[in-house]
Amino acid sequence: MNTNMPQQWDKFYLKDVSFLNLMTRRIFNVLIVANPYDAFMLEDDGRVDEKIFNEYTALGLRYPPSFTQVSTTEEAAEVLAGTNFDLVICMPGNADNDAFTVARAVKNKFPDIPCVVLTPFSHGITRRMENEDLSIFDYVFCWLGNTNLIMSIIKLIEDKMNLDHDIEEAGVQMILLVEDSIRFYSSMLPTLYSYILAQSQRFSTEALNPHSAMLRMRGRPKVVLARTYEEAMEMYDRHPDNVLGVISDCRFPKDGEKDAEAGLKLLREIRKRNEYIPLILQSSESDNRSKAEAEHFRFIDKNSKTKDLDLRHLMENHMGFGDFTFRDPKTNEVIMKVSTLKQLQDNIFKIPYDSMLYHISRNHMSRWLCARAIFPVSEFLKTI
Repeated sequence: MNTNMPQQWDKFYLKDVSFLNLMTRRIFNVLIVANPYDAFMLEDDGRVDEKIFNEYTALGLRYPPSFTQVSTTEEAAEVLAGTNFDLVICMPGNADNDAFTVARAVKNKFPDIPCVVLTPFSHGITRRMENEDLSIFDYVFCWLGNTNLIMSIIKLIEDKMNLDHDIEEAGVQMILLVEDSIRFYSSMLPTLYSYILAQSQRFSTEALNPHSAMLRMRGRPKVVLARTYEEAMEMYDRHPDNVLGVISDCRFPKDGEKDAEAGLKLLREIRKRNEYIPLILQSSESDNRSKAEAEHFRFIDKNSKTKDLDLRHLMENHMGFGDFTFRDPKTNEVIMKVSTLKQLQDNIFKIPYDSMLYHISRNHMSRWLCARAIFPVSEFLKTI
């Protein structure tokens, strides 16, 4: 074993300096197709590009995208023919052209450009979408008047574009979100991304210098959105060793039909394959709480006014985003809490052996390090 150690650590060291190669595919130019009224609403308290720029800089992100706005399908075709765009966002149209019609026209002419539809939430739109072929679009979101959603859309698509490469390159982790309700994931993704990006910015301050801090932020966990049981399992099976945790709705399509217990079935299947992965079930049906807790899944009530805080709390405690709490494996009493890598380094020899073994053997430590983009040590600990 000792003879192999130098080679192993050399391999991990080489991986550790590959942050420069992460998140290489980005969205720089965004075309927004919206009628004058929606364009005005989008800018009612400042230009959308200024707001997105402010959000990027507040979170320490670089390369904020630039936005171009047009009002008609004809204008969109003209602009797309002469400029390279990385994303097209179609908002509710006018009486003749709605967002779906515009998006379909754009996608037919420019099939390789990601295209997202933003719709208002109404029962009429809900009924309309039941008869729409939504597979042609990358995503459909519910426009709730929050520009944070636009940043989340950009980050979600960037994560999707870079996922396979970044996992192979450095062992980046992903959070699997399973939700088919357009309205719910449209409100949840901004909360999820703002939390992950803020935590990533906080962790990056532990780097050696500002340049290393900026690079380490590229290693933040990615968010992957699945809308059916089959899509979720395909995404999990693609990178089973790089899933930081799963957040799943309870009722969504399985085998082509809505299944009231699809989320429970999904979490059971993933638990069979990985005993220690954090699994969170979300539901607006309160009787699912007892079902989830009976199988030791964490539960979030969608009807709760504190659901966003509940999610953050669970992510802090179980996905490695908060302090690391060392416990006595026999009594479950707290032995020590560490919030930074420096604190861990200073106290590592004070932690009882059985407590350290308990946390390492259940991947608690490797998960905590992964959330901080410390992939080489995390990968080493997973093998013990």
